[in-house]
Amino acid sequence: MNLDNWQAISSLSVDDAQTDYVAPNVYSLAEASFRTHCQPRAIYLDEKPVGFLMYAGLEPIDHSTEYEIFRFMVDAASQNQGVGRRAMELILILICYVPANPVAKTFYLSFGFIETGLDDRGEMMAEIKL
Repeated sequence: MNLDNWQAISSLSVDDAQTDYVAPNVYSLAEASFRTHCQPRAIYLDEKPVGFLMYAGLEPIDHSTEYEIFRFMVDAASQNQGVGRRAMELILILICYVPANPVAKTFYLSFGFIETGLDDRGEMMAEIKL
């Protein structure tokens, strides 16, 4: 992510109905500054930041070559335009989401993710089985 755009990324937000399901981007950016295994990435559409994701490798935990997406959002103004779908196509791996979030569940399952159980934070884990 271009750090010159941190203010633009921080100002992105999901629809009001989704705010309980995704941490604010400013929180994620702060977290990434002290959790060095976190990899923040901006999602761009026509050179304009319209979304945000953050992932981390699971290697320190279980010595695998897998990654976990633990932040994923598309700004409310850019939702339902295929932005999230295209971004997800580029990063398919393992994802966690709040089980009560029907939009996330439907979206992730449409890619072939299979729910594998709850993590220690109570979030649903889902992964692509290749």
